Amino acid sequence: MQNQGRSKRTKTGARTRPHSKKKKHQLGRSPTETTVGEGRFRVVDARGSGTKVRALSTDVANVTDDGETEHATIEDVVENDANPNYARRNIITKGAVIETSAGRARVTSRPGQDGQVNAVLVE
Repeated sequence: MQNQGRSKRTKTGARTRPHSKKKKHQLGRSPTETTVGEGRFRVVDARGSGTKVRALSTDVANVTDDGETEHATIEDVVENDANPNYARRNIITKGAVIETSAGRARVTSRPGQDGQVNAVLVE
C-alpha cells in the first residue's frame, strides 16, 4: 500500500500509459491498528501544513450517553466489523464495540486518524 497512484487499466480494460511520474501526494501509509494499552501516540505530517495524531495504543475513551460525556477506561474489544481478527487482537477502529468501565460502547471516531477514542453507549 505504498503508491496510491492511478490504475494501469481503464474501466474497459485498456492499458493506460503514464502521463506523469509518481507524486508525493499519491503515497500511502500502512494502517495504524490502534491497540488497547498504555497511551502511545505519534504525530505525522498531513498534506499541506497540517498534522495528524495517530493513537498507536490507548486505554481511555470519551463515552457519551444521552448528551452526558465521561472519561472511561477501555478494558476489551468485544467485536469489530472491520475485521473479525481485530477483536481477537484488541485492535480499535471506527465501529468497533468496546467494553469500558461505563459499559459497552460503539466507537464513533477514527483513533488512527484523530488520536482519540469517542464512543456511544450501546444498550
